[in-house]
Amino acid sequence: MTPLSQLPTPKIQKSGLIYLIIAALLIAGFFMMSSGNGQETKEISLSSFIEKVESGNISKVVVSNNKINIELVDGSKNYTYKEPGSSVYDILEQAGVNIATISKLPIIIEDTESGKFWKDLLVGLIPFALIIAFFVFMMRSAQSSNNQAMSFGKSHAKLYDKGKQKTTFEDVAGCEEAKDELIEIVDFLKNPSKYRSMGAKIPKGVILVGPPGTGKTLLARAVAGEADVPFFNISGSEFVEMFVGVGASRVRDLFNKAKRNAPCIVFIDEIDAVGRHRGAGMGGGHDEREQTLNQILTEMDGFETGTNIIVMAATNRPDILDPALLRPGRFDRRVVVDMPDLKARELILKVHIRNKPLSKAVDLRKIARSTPGFTGADLENLTNEAAILSAKMNKKTVGMTELEKSIEKVIMGPERKSRVLSKEEKRITAYHEVGHAVVGHLLPGCDPVHKISIVSRGMALGMTWFMPEEDKHLNSKSKFEDELCSLLGGYTAEEFFFGEMTTGASNDLERATKIARNMVTRYGMSELGPVIFGESNEEIFLGKDFGHIKNYSEEIAAKIDHLIKAILDKAHKHAKDIVTKQKKLIEEIAENLIQKETINKEEFLKYFTV
Repeated sequence: MTPLSQLPTPKIQKSGLIYLIIAALLIAGFFMMSSGNGQETKEISLSSFIEKVESGNISKVVVSNNKINIELVDGSKNYTYKEPGSSVYDILEQAGVNIATISKLPIIIEDTESGKFWKDLLVGLIPFALIIAFFVFMMRSAQSSNNQAMSFGKSHAKLYDKGKQKTTFEDVAGCEEAKDELIEIVDFLKNPSKYRSMGAKIPKGVILVGPPGTGKTLLARAVAGEADVPFFNISGSEFVEMFVGVGASRVRDLFNKAKRNAPCIVFIDEIDAVGRHRGAGMGGGHDEREQTLNQILTEMDGFETGTNIIVMAATNRPDILDPALLRPGRFDRRVVVDMPDLKARELILKVHIRNKPLSKAVDLRKIARSTPGFTGADLENLTNEAAILSAKMNKKTVGMTELEKSIEKVIMGPERKSRVLSKEEKRITAYHEVGHAVVGHLLPGCDPVHKISIVSRGMALGMTWFMPEEDKHLNSKSKFEDELCSLLGGYTAEEFFFGEMTTGASNDLERATKIARNMVTRYGMSELGPVIFGESNEEIFLGKDFGHIKNYSEEIAAKIDHLIKAILDKAHKHAKDIVTKQKKLIEEIAENLIQKETINKEEFLKYFTV
């Protein structure tokens, strides 16, 4: 149940007060101007009034206190004033006006005392009403600020609304092992007696680990939809504030709420925002993040036992989490949500395509094979882009063509047809991309060529797309060497056909250098043997960077640089030999590519079957 201090302040009270003030001002203005009748009147002398009475030009006289309002026969209006205490009849008689004329004159005497009283009362009360309204407004604002200050240390965790459209395990595909682990947790909450009869205890914590976009938060939503217990969710960043002690206070409040609703599940997304390794920063032991983490550790497994609360968490950086957070008793289970393989990608595509009209010609197996390295989020984006493209083209169903175009868009970005290359730049780009393709095709360790294009996408002027035939989890030294030759194929083609190199090969050289460096320093694929040089994982903490000691000498560093260059030189020489031997073939494919701008796999393979 949400505390009253956290309920939103009704906006209708503030807006109603403003409307009341505006209405009071309008009423006051109305009464101020009510003395006027909206038509221009002219003041005349009392003698002129008497003359008009004698001439019979007056149709009506209205006496309001000491003011005489005169309406003439032609419709115009005048006014004049009489002395206080005197009567209009006496004034006319003393002026010698005929009594018959006076008796025929329509004279109306207005009673102004009662109306004047209420008008004066309202005008006098308006300033006091405005002052009172101002103080009421200030008091409400102060009370609202006080409520916010009092709730500053309260948890912002949201309780899952079961009334909304909920996610279930049927909406999750491609991570069966992770689902099985979480189904056990849900079953434990639904049928606790079955497990307690065997002496089993409910796990205290489950942490979901995996790359971004693999479905960790989606699994948590599925658990929320399946479990028949309260489900609180909060982000790790919502604990940490600039004020000391607020994070720990919010942790205490969160777990107090959970205890009142036990059994329940608490889900902390992106827990690495608050659960990083203690002592890694420069702030010492009193850092606000560390205090928050200490409170989480105490709440999960302190002196208090039997709380019947399951804590779920998700992170894509398990390497930076504090060891005390990951030990059994706190997070008893580590569920790995890895990148989906071929079969998993096909199942994920089926989930995301359910609410879209799909053409019968679509082969989801082929699409899954064309998307190695795609996460579940990437595949969802792929199907959405295909649906958008189909709607844009006024099609009734999502076809294979739209899905294939969407793959290219997700991987490399949309086509930049507005970027116009000069004739020379187009020719250099064509030879560069064909150099990649031909060298890669002739080496057994490279993946098959899927498409070559010189249409700009993203920051690239062209692209050569290699597509693996199956998912691979291990890479050999020979495969790395062949990939290096393929990466340097574009650089070598520019060098061979144009006599100089351009900046278009910068990304290829960066990737090639990284592969060569990893071969030497991380994979033991060099003369230095089975030794890892440097940290195997990249540290991001400032404190550890200061305290880091390089675990190899300057002599070894020089050897590493020498071996990296030797690997790249060998790949460059091999690529140059292939380009030299296939000179005519590269020229033929490149000139065709300049004309067509895109060559697919079937068209490319025809050059090697003749």
